[in-house]
Amino acid sequence: MKPKETYRKVLGWVITVLIPPILLMMSVRLMISPMFARVEYRLPGFPDDLYGFTLDDRLHWSEPAINYLVNMADITYLSSLRFEDGEPVFNERELSHMQDVKHVVTGMRIALTVSMVGLLAATFFAERKGSKADVLAAYQRGAWALFGLIFAILLFVALSFNQLFTWFHQIFFESGTWMFLTSDTLIRLFPMRFWRDAFIFVGLLSIIMAGLILLFGRKWKAKKIV
Repeated sequence: MKPKETYRKVLGWVITVLIPPILLMMSVRLMISPMFARVEYRLPGFPDDLYGFTLDDRLHWSEPAINYLVNMADITYLSSLRFEDGEPVFNERELSHMQDVKHVVTGMRIALTVSMVGLLAATFFAERKGSKADVLAAYQRGAWALFGLIFAILLFVALSFNQLFTWFHQIFFESGTWMFLTSDTLIRLFPMRFWRDAFIFVGLLSIIMAGLILLFGRKWKAKKIV
């Protein structure tokens, strides 16, 4: 195999490998928004808070919790929050976990930025060394790979979401730091149903974006044939 052809193939596979994590991280970033919570809380069957939070309470207190994950503020952004009786909204364990989550989200955002730069660079050089058809094929391979990954994730969600949720936290957080009482604010705002639907949202949004890549490729090929 000629060096030029090897170089082109390597760039193509770099594109293919980058597509699934990029689409997943983009979907996660879009999910980390107060808008998702506003919709989620209003879905049929969403569990009521056993300790008295109304819909308005959840909307009010979830917004700063979500915004904290993507803003530049330190933990005082949350630790300064108080209920009407003066009690803190989040206890020390919850605040510590939110700091951990913010570190993970920040790392993901950095990884997304770096991956996007890498994808653009690989696309640029791959097109210079090969053809648009080769680049498009690399994108489509990545889209199909994402379909397989999302199918596996959604299958786990359907069969044993609790186990998937546990594995996820064991990967990113220290043991025990992510477990709370049902009376804690984080659980009252974000019960298991919230996270199950979040996984589904991320999966479906990723599939839609991958589908758009495949659809664009199909239309481009059809246009070239005509």
